[in-house]
Amino acid sequence: MDLKQLKYFMTVSELGSFSKAAVALSIAQPVLSRHIKSLEQEYGMEFLYRNGRGVILSEAGQVFFQHARSVVEAVRAMSSAIETIRSDPRGQLTIGIPPTASSVLTVPLIQRFRKEYPKVKLKVQIGYSGYVLEWLSAGRIDVAVLYDAPRTSTLMTQPLIEEELLLVGPKDMAKKLRCTSISAKMLGILPMILPAHPHGMRILVESHLSSIKVVPNVVLEIDNLVACLELVEQGVGYTILPYAAVSGKVMAGEVMAMPIVDPRMTRQLVLATSTQRPTTQVTRALARTVAELVRDLVHDGIWMPKIDPAKSVDGTPPAAVDNLKRNIH
Repeated sequence: MDLKQLKYFMTVSELGSFSKAAVALSIAQPVLSRHIKSLEQEYGMEFLYRNGRGVILSEAGQVFFQHARSVVEAVRAMSSAIETIRSDPRGQLTIGIPPTASSVLTVPLIQRFRKEYPKVKLKVQIGYSGYVLEWLSAGRIDVAVLYDAPRTSTLMTQPLIEEELLLVGPKDMAKKLRCTSISAKMLGILPMILPAHPHGMRILVESHLSSIKVVPNVVLEIDNLVACLELVEQGVGYTILPYAAVSGKVMAGEVMAMPIVDPRMTRQLVLATSTQRPTTQVTRALARTVAELVRDLVHDGIWMPKIDPAKSVDGTPPAAVDNLKRNIH
């Protein structure tokens, strides 16, 4: 017995005729008769009495009809409920985002997601990539935005963007340094404000610089992004950040961002979910919204600066080196 046979039986019973039921169901009458006969043989009883005017239910058929109707109605209700979830997602989701990405992503993400999925409650947790990864592994969050995520069997990742890391300084930085891009070797001379270990940005910067045997001249260690940028704006030192973290201040003319060359510094932003938990429809909807939003922010020049590092000045002029040393000493 299957659901199709139950529907066939109910249609024949309600219309009182095999021929009328066959037309209503758009199947051949002999095929319909075989299905009903199969049901009767399975239970060893006649459910329908045939007469000259059509068919009527037997006593067993009346009992079977009532239960068949309950089953079909239950399946219809289940299908309707599933369709409601598909067309109108609801529930609660938590996403983890690193601070630098959060500065440009969080507000537009909440606005867009609430507009598209008003019945889904979205919670955003801000933390460094290492913490966000731990939260995802522990099941505390559903979706994670991570920098340079490890490749493991427990993570399903989707690349979002490769970020260029820039030197961020006061608004007159280009005039002061007399250059439009900075050689990475100069980060061993410039007074740098960087987060402390084991912050991912600090590790990444030192890893890039180690390839050219340079140690960053760190004069202050600050993990707080707001405080770091305030000190940079006041001319206390320089820092390294992706454009997304400072786009607002750059456009407002409060700080300046400059490409770093020889070598360039980049990191990859990815979207991650755990393979240890089922991926629901609302989880997929959130992941899709994040990916679309990042693409839009890049297109609008908010996430990435509209500059081509390949066309920037290659390295730092000698005069700028002397100028830097005089400023330091």
